[in-house]
Amino acid sequence: MSIQTVNPVTNKVVKSFEEMTDSAVDAAVVQATKTFEMWKKTSYEHRADLLHKVAALMRKHKEKLAKTITLEMGKLLTQAEGEIMLSANIFDYYADNGAKFLADKVLSPEHGEAFIRHSPIGVLFGVEPWNFPFYQVSRFAAPNIMVGNTIVVKHASIVPQCGIAIEELFEEANAPKGLYTNLLISGKRASALVSDKRIKGVSLTGSEAAGANLASEAGKNLKKSVLELGGSDAFIILEDADIDKAVEWALVGRINNNGECCVASKRFIAVEAIADEFLKKFTDKMANLKVGDPMNADTELGPLSSEEAAVHLADQVDKAVKAGAKVLLGGKRREGEGAFMQPTILTDIEVDNPAYYEELFGPVASFYRVKNEKAAIVLANDSPFGLGGSVFTQDIERGKRVADQIDTGMVFINHPTWTQADLPFGGTKRSGYGRELAELGIDEFVNKKLIRVSGLTDPM
Repeated sequence: MSIQTVNPVTNKVVKSFEEMTDSAVDAAVVQATKTFEMWKKTSYEHRADLLHKVAALMRKHKEKLAKTITLEMGKLLTQAEGEIMLSANIFDYYADNGAKFLADKVLSPEHGEAFIRHSPIGVLFGVEPWNFPFYQVSRFAAPNIMVGNTIVVKHASIVPQCGIAIEELFEEANAPKGLYTNLLISGKRASALVSDKRIKGVSLTGSEAAGANLASEAGKNLKKSVLELGGSDAFIILEDADIDKAVEWALVGRINNNGECCVASKRFIAVEAIADEFLKKFTDKMANLKVGDPMNADTELGPLSSEEAAVHLADQVDKAVKAGAKVLLGGKRREGEGAFMQPTILTDIEVDNPAYYEELFGPVASFYRVKNEKAAIVLANDSPFGLGGSVFTQDIERGKRVADQIDTGMVFINHPTWTQADLPFGGTKRSGYGRELAELGIDEFVNKKLIRVSGLTDPM
């Protein structure tokens, strides 16, 4: 598999990279293992200082790093800059809070003294996606470096320059060699690396297929894994919602990151009483989006990340239409060069339509009309995915009751599913398992060691 930067605006190759040899990968793992033996003995204060330096360098190089993101996967430049700032915030968050999260947890046994100590476990392997090439790495690397683990990452093959840039940030921060290592290897070789005895834990954000493969390898080798996979978030609009606000957030929820977001709002479920009003206003907003070069400040929707992604999404739409769905807006590729897809709205999607259960990764919204709140909840839960979801209502207590009945890892009231450093992120069902960010995110790859102090005459 080639490792290339291909500009999705033009579909032209910008730069190609050679894969690392087996010996180079082995040397990297050797170094990460050696560095772990040193890093695990450092103080939290020392680790926090390094994380703060990385955060500061991200902010210093924000414009350059953001342009690299936009070049490689097509994110709007303003959103790419926002991703860099969010990533820096994550590094600062764990630098500021890590020691508190990892402090000994004192227990109260019947006799004697006991506490839980959080200890690092070793070299961790991360397989990261292209859609948020800095944020996804940050939420994996920052907490685990604070724990005392060392990190090796196989980044997505279409964002090699982003992967290299992250490693260079650590080098500029004077991190010890082997603390954070970027591996230029294919996905096939990543599976083999999971079985390496020197790797103590694995984390993947990506597709169901990739997650199943990695989890299988991790399980066979008795290693902890964390998976964040696909999503098909429901966006429920109840009859008492502020419709104009709901429409504004629906647009953001669907086209943020050009629609290529695991927690993008994908299934819009409106109760009958307000369905027509919401759909008309939402359609008008989608129809008037300015599609174009993501480097331009006035562009509202850029290309998909690759020609392959655009072809796949267009094929999904075609199959949905053949199975009975109606195209209310768009439905086709945009004419001209680049990996562009028209803003699209599909309606009349029945349960036997493949689009009913699939994740549509791009600017394609699925609209459903339901009788009432109960029906909205049933439809929202009728999905193999369980990542996020949204409920729009002006009755906050009602929103909480509905949220409690949604089978996902996250539910937001009056806002599309979102992320920030101090909120845990993760899903259930086929959206994966484990959590990243907040205090829960630092708790995945640690040895929670019980230390018990007893007097010689204490009873058992």
